[in-house]
Amino acid sequence: MSDAIIAESITITGHGGDTIEAYSARPVEPDGQIGGVVVIHHMPGYDEPTKEIARTFATRGYNAVVPNLYWREAPGASPDDAAATARAAGGVPDDRLVGDVAGAVNYLKELPTANGKAATIGYCSGGRQSFLAAVSLPLDAAVDCYGAFVVGTPPEGMPLKVGPIVDKTPDLSCPLLGLFGADDKYPSPEHVAELEAALKAAGKTYEFHSYEGAGHAFFSVNRPAYRPEAAMDGWQKIFAFFGTYLAA
Repeated sequence: MSDAIIAESITITGHGGDTIEAYSARPVEPDGQIGGVVVIHHMPGYDEPTKEIARTFATRGYNAVVPNLYWREAPGASPDDAAATARAAGGVPDDRLVGDVAGAVNYLKELPTANGKAATIGYCSGGRQSFLAAVSLPLDAAVDCYGAFVVGTPPEGMPLKVGPIVDKTPDLSCPLLGLFGADDKYPSPEHVAELEAALKAAGKTYEFHSYEGAGHAFFSVNRPAYRPEAAMDGWQKIFAFFGTYLAA
């Protein structure tokens, strides 16, 4: 298989029929029909590190797409400015997120190389949104990387207008991989334990890993929170998970 990829800005149809910007990365010559991954960006926004994640999946033989969740608030704005605008509005409404991810899944499944399987992965706020998508849409796999407020509520003064969604666990449509930092506060180890208990009670297929010495955003190579050993192990677990559930 060639390792060449195509990476480009595109538009997709999102929630309510809106046309929104997205970033697509996919192999040029895939080895047969392949699965698709919707990469849900973190609160800092539709930025270069998130696009690099999409390209990483493409080099691994997946079609990947990153919907710009802040496009409506700040079309064409820099990631920092768009994130500030979205944060001031309280974040992305849950129903709109589900609609935008559904549009991204449709885009992936319509690609000529698609095998019909699709997953989500998200980081930080995107981790919560990956779980939200998985309890709202028919997916084949979902990854939650330290998603805050699946359990618990934002502390006073935080602008996010979101609530816990752990009560939706019985609706989970697919296996879930969770990767967490043991030193994180949102989600804390107690939050992770509560989510795990809900998954067990609902009889869901899941795999959780927590990393000692890691806090929030330990995958972020451009931030002080980066923890190389935890991130490298986490990537291997992601690749193994998608290798199992997105195979043709």
